[in-house]
Amino acid sequence: MLKLKASVSMLLAAAVFSGAMFSPIALAGEVIKLATTTSTENSGLLGAILPKFEAESGYSVQVIATGTGQALKLGSQGDVDVVMTHAPEAEAKFVADGYGVEPRGIMENDFIILGPKDDPAAAKSSKDATEAFSKIAAKPSQFISRGDNSGTHMKELEIWQAAGVTPDFAGYTSVGQGMGKTLLMANELQAYTLADRGTFIAYKAKLDLTISFEGGAALANPYQVILINAEKYPDLNHKGAKAFSDWLISPATQTMINEFTVQGEQLFKATYKK
Repeated sequence: MLKLKASVSMLLAAAVFSGAMFSPIALAGEVIKLATTTSTENSGLLGAILPKFEAESGYSVQVIATGTGQALKLGSQGDVDVVMTHAPEAEAKFVADGYGVEPRGIMENDFIILGPKDDPAAAKSSKDATEAFSKIAAKPSQFISRGDNSGTHMKELEIWQAAGVTPDFAGYTSVGQGMGKTLLMANELQAYTLADRGTFIAYKAKLDLTISFEGGAALANPYQVILINAEKYPDLNHKGAKAFSDWLISPATQTMINEFTVQGEQLFKATYKK
């Protein structure tokens, strides 16, 4: 009898151990590591759509929200399975260098220049983003930069360069923070900053800033999802990453992206085309 009880106990223990080993949470292959931008996280988009993917697929998505530069670095080191970013030139280099494959444009919004309501630099009267930046530097006015090698920071530096301005004027502050914290700092100091529209809308109720300039091709903000090259890092969860990428471009998910709103405003426009 003792032997029988012992055998039953061992079988139960083995069953529990087996269940733990093969549950979706315990299996490393069931987790997809996604490196993405703070804008997709701060805006609330990922929180709105990821639960549906997880429920439909059985995968669990581990989100690492950081700047685009850091997200691509994590991808190039094989630390994540897939990246979703918004810096076209950096992404093109990532693919050309052999780290990324199958880039797909999934959505877009735009960048906007935010500032105090009294607009001390008269940025609102500018004909384009470079003129607005030139006016801000010439004043000089307070400007808060993310300074984190994110897609937004890369776009900001691109505009300064196009304006022929070195961003070291009095009032220019680089904070090394994500979009949400940068917006709150700019609000506290009543400073200008460059933001993606999605995060601005998500944070608008907390801010006493207004749009100082918007529009034009220079402020376009497209997002891509890119898989990590299996030839460089064969041990990553490539199956899960591909399933996630395929799901993002599906008609149902593209509709979800279009329908995602905050305070009644659409944050992103789905853009995938075959």
